[in-house]
Amino acid sequence: MVCCLTPCNSICLIYFSDGCINLFPCKVSGALCIQPCSPSFHGETRFVCEDRKWQMLTDACASLDVQSLFQPGDGAKYFGADDHGNSNCQADFSCIIPDILSSPAIPGNIADIVELLKKISLLLSENVNRGKMQSYSRIANHILNSSIISNWAFVKDRNASSVLLDSVNLFAGKLLLSNGSESIQEHFISTKGYSIHKNTSRKSFDFSMGFNNTGSITGRVVIPEEELLKLPKTSKAISIAFPTLGAIIETNQLDPVFVNGMVLSVSLPEELRHILLTFEKMNKLENIKAQCVGWHSTERRWDNRACKIKSDNISSVVCICKHHRRTFKSFSILMSPTTLRNAVLDYITRVGLGLSIFSLVLCLIIETVVWHHVTKTEITYMRHFCLVNIATSLLIADVLFILAAIVHNTALNYQLCVAATFFLHFFYLSLFFWMFTLGLLILYGLLLIFFKITRSVFIATAFSIGYGCPLVISILTVAITEPKKGYLRSGVCWLNWYETKALLAFVVPALSIIVVNAVVVVVVVVKTGRSSVGEGCKSQDLSNMIRISKNVALLTPLLGLTWGFGLATIVDSHSLAFHVTFALLNAFQVNSLRLGIVDEIYS
Repeated sequence: MVCCLTPCNSICLIYFSDGCINLFPCKVSGALCIQPCSPSFHGETRFVCEDRKWQMLTDACASLDVQSLFQPGDGAKYFGADDHGNSNCQADFSCIIPDILSSPAIPGNIADIVELLKKISLLLSENVNRGKMQSYSRIANHILNSSIISNWAFVKDRNASSVLLDSVNLFAGKLLLSNGSESIQEHFISTKGYSIHKNTSRKSFDFSMGFNNTGSITGRVVIPEEELLKLPKTSKAISIAFPTLGAIIETNQLDPVFVNGMVLSVSLPEELRHILLTFEKMNKLENIKAQCVGWHSTERRWDNRACKIKSDNISSVVCICKHHRRTFKSFSILMSPTTLRNAVLDYITRVGLGLSIFSLVLCLIIETVVWHHVTKTEITYMRHFCLVNIATSLLIADVLFILAAIVHNTALNYQLCVAATFFLHFFYLSLFFWMFTLGLLILYGLLLIFFKITRSVFIATAFSIGYGCPLVISILTVAITEPKKGYLRSGVCWLNWYETKALLAFVVPALSIIVVNAVVVVVVVVKTGRSSVGEGCKSQDLSNMIRISKNVALLTPLLGLTWGFGLATIVDSHSLAFHVTFALLNAFQVNSLRLGIVDEIYS
């Protein structure tokens, strides 16, 4: 046994020649243990301590030797060459196929095969004929088998699946077409190519491939006729289908989504920019929304800016995708488990919005009628001025919310969706900043009794906070994110989250104001409670408790504290109960605003 223990920020590195699990107890969370492979393999296995159990982290044990399989000589001419430098293997790589296919598809061998395919793509991709492509596909097929997908989770290089995708795309893109077409089919990778020109009628690639023992899935790539008309000369189009690669990539992705169809890659002439892709869904789930995405080859992630949905039903999705050779050439569909489609939630939202708009209009009518009766003093004028602007901002935001949904559902143009999102962002922020202004006004009335501000100073300050701050934030958000097409999220007219985190421009100010206004409520409760200190009358104590409860009940929605329950939908976005509670509480906010105005009138 060899043991090396090095403390580093509560993380230990232990090396055992006889095994981690049996010889050393897992006590320190995050501790790493390195174990060498058995004599017939080279490499090492790493374990990490989690919940007092050793969990495999990476497995680099391998039986293959890439250097012995790939021996580049002058200009990478040799591939398994003999002592004289002669080789007939370079023509189709057939000499290495038996060694590859006889090796177990364990994580270490997977990593070595990915590295081998990368080298072949970079150094031996000239004159890619049918024989070369068949051998290349057989090698790739060995590590794309559906039965070994779980092994990819322990490959040391977390980008190995992306490297494989790039390598296959590079190699297949140089496939020579004999007689104008070519088709190479393996169980888990299929390559097809056609010669195309502007007089070609709409060209399509149809794939039907096995995924597991339950059957097969289909996919289709279509080049529209209007795109083919852009071709100045006869060119070639290559498409590759991977039924399992999406699940393999998924093992290293942190987003709460899963790939629910083939990964389809295309190699097209530069002139062609848009293609139609049809994906059959592996799991036919009614209540989960689909996204069309492209694989961002440089950032190694799925990007929803590459495609948009043309149609979506329970069994398949049709996508319109942008083809850019340097960025997007591989596409698929994602299904997000965090998207909730529920009839109860939809009903509550529609009814809540209807009641909200009705109540807000009623609030403003009441204020108009009684304005001169309730604004006789400076403090009451300021208070009602804030209430009117809170009601106005929320009313406009509710109307814009409905318009944004209409814009998205009717598939109107992108610029209109950007405009709807900008104004929706602005007026919802205005709602919060006016609630913040009301909170400051309450503190002013409670704590600064001997400090007086004029009505003109208050109005100027209130407008600067209530509308000025939201305007600055909204403009900066769209100016920073929209040039990179990162302002909108996929599938809805609202701020982006996954790519640019534009949503933080709403969440951070809103939650900050909620925290400040929560402090205001605490101050109100403390100041109200002090009035009965030293008094022994039970009726006065009861009256005081009623007054405190009434203040909390009215101030909580008026100052926007109910929006704090939105945090629960972020912590557990799967919970229907959290979404329903949040919808109901924010409908209650509007009715409380109306009650607050009525209470002001009669108090």
